[in-house]
Amino acid sequence: MGAPPPERTASPTVDLFTVTNPFNADHGLLRMMEPSDVSPLPIVESMLDGTYLKPYIFEDGQLRYLHFSPAYVQSVMRIGEPDALDLRYTIKMMGFLLFQPRPAHIILLGLGGGSLAKYCYRHLQKTQISVVEIDPHVIALREHFMIPNDDDRFSVICGDGAEYVAEPGDPVDVLLVDAFDAKGLAKSIANRSFLHAAWNRLAPNGVFVMNLAGDKTHYTALIADAQTVFDQQTRVIPVSADGNHILFGFKNSRFEPNWRDLRSRAKELRAQYQLDFPSLVQLLERASRHEGNYKLAKFTR
Repeated sequence: MGAPPPERTASPTVDLFTVTNPFNADHGLLRMMEPSDVSPLPIVESMLDGTYLKPYIFEDGQLRYLHFSPAYVQSVMRIGEPDALDLRYTIKMMGFLLFQPRPAHIILLGLGGGSLAKYCYRHLQKTQISVVEIDPHVIALREHFMIPNDDDRFSVICGDGAEYVAEPGDPVDVLLVDAFDAKGLAKSIANRSFLHAAWNRLAPNGVFVMNLAGDKTHYTALIADAQTVFDQQTRVIPVSADGNHILFGFKNSRFEPNWRDLRSRAKELRAQYQLDFPSLVQLLERASRHEGNYKLAKFTR
């Protein structure tokens, strides 16, 4: 049995101006952080041409979507199950539990609609969770996505995630990176300097997990940098249907997974969390069989 959901705050932080969704009839409503007397047409036009700078919500009564642009979904929440993981890539990112089943402290870069933050908060009740989000407008929507209030083990920090990781601080067991803007992967975390800072911030057996999305050629070099920074202790796995890839990095330079033990642990985790950890182990094991540039070749074909 899963843990009971955290308490929710009844009233939202910000009121949203709501109109019928002009982009897609399947998503019934468009919700924006705008005054109620605003004319929606210029705003919709600015969304289409990429000049609108605030996040916004589409919803259809069952699902609530966070967007920075009409073409790409940043996050999805099932309104009736707000703590569930709906997008496949978020399930793959929870693969850190195979290697750190009881993390003391997790840092998560990128709040979005809070899918990973909420799931970790509900299911890892002895873990300190620090979420860093650079966009205050995203944080302003937190209660619309039923993200818990800050408390003694959960905090949402408004700031640059790369700068936060580079600051002196206690080592962390898990560093999750899911930081995107309207143009794709945030520039501040798409470089070797950030990867070095991440490596330094991890505990000796810490795990780094990064969501990669968009044009694969844009993050091929980043994967190569991660292999160098993490002393070849990286694994890259695909996310079927989503087009994403998940990068795992391990601080321990002598990391050598015992696949038999991991397959057994995956079954236990599946029973505990109802997530498909056995398939994840298969993907990680397959990635481990390919050394050197082979793992990069598939991104450049």
